[in-house]
Amino acid sequence: MPVTAEEMSVPAAELTIVGHFDNRPGYATRRVSGSPSWLLMWTQDGAGLVEQAGVSFTAGPGDLVVLGADAAQHYRVAPGAERWRFWWAHFQPRPAWLGWLAEHARAPGCHLVEGVPEPTRAQIDEAFGRAARNARWLPPAVRSLGAQAPAARLAREYAPAVAVSGPARELVLNAVEEVIVLATAAARPVGDARRAEEPGDARVHRALALIAAEPGAPHSVASLARAVALSPSRFAHLFTTETGHPPMRAVRRARIRHAARLLEVTDMDVGQVAAASGFVSPFHFSRAFSHEYGMPPRDFRSRLRRPNV
Repeated sequence: MPVTAEEMSVPAAELTIVGHFDNRPGYATRRVSGSPSWLLMWTQDGAGLVEQAGVSFTAGPGDLVVLGADAAQHYRVAPGAERWRFWWAHFQPRPAWLGWLAEHARAPGCHLVEGVPEPTRAQIDEAFGRAARNARWLPPAVRSLGAQAPAARLAREYAPAVAVSGPARELVLNAVEEVIVLATAAARPVGDARRAEEPGDARVHRALALIAAEPGAPHSVASLARAVALSPSRFAHLFTTETGHPPMRAVRRARIRHAARLLEVTDMDVGQVAAASGFVSPFHFSRAFSHEYGMPPRDFRSRLRRPNV
């Protein structure tokens, strides 16, 4: 039965919740004061109309919507659509996710990742199914006391689940991270005017692979062009046409994401991270990092290592 709500209950900021809806025309959720948690919605079938942060757009199959906290929300089955079937999750994001989503922002805290191709959609569906199961994770000794039949487990998988324990919450966040990585890596680049079914240029793919493999290397338009046997001007034009942004922007983003991982998993100081990620100076690195993540590198590391309360 469709559910219409002018003001739906708002999950507490610290809760991590996963669920699955298959709604018909008439379903709508409106939160005039927004939500203290972030919301992710992955459309499998039909279409949803989403409004947040002063923008409005329709999400269809293969589209991932990620909405930030503290902005008025209104989403519903899109006009003319027969249904909206989608996975959803409320969560607090890990800092690294903000950089992956930045290219897909429609407004501050409002992201639409469009055009995820078919093979990756199945992987994302699997990740959500795993998140729903992991939200109910219990230690083996406890789980064995309440074993359920497969049909019962399947029914529960599609019911909203709150990750109560610390391990369950981390498992769900790992699945959400997998969804965001898969979607942003596989989606059609923003600004790409190619038809979705057209293959990309192999030379651009090779340049992207070189950047990803060694983000800290001294890449330049000239060096990347030489690697794919093109003139610098031809390479820059082709790369921008294929990806929607110039080569050195791709290099900068790859370097910043590499730096974020180093800040997360090593004790290297900011200057060492800057040098290992290909930046000419700590100052330049700090400015670029703050622009991408909304905070300086030291604050990013402190937030990552802040104990859960």
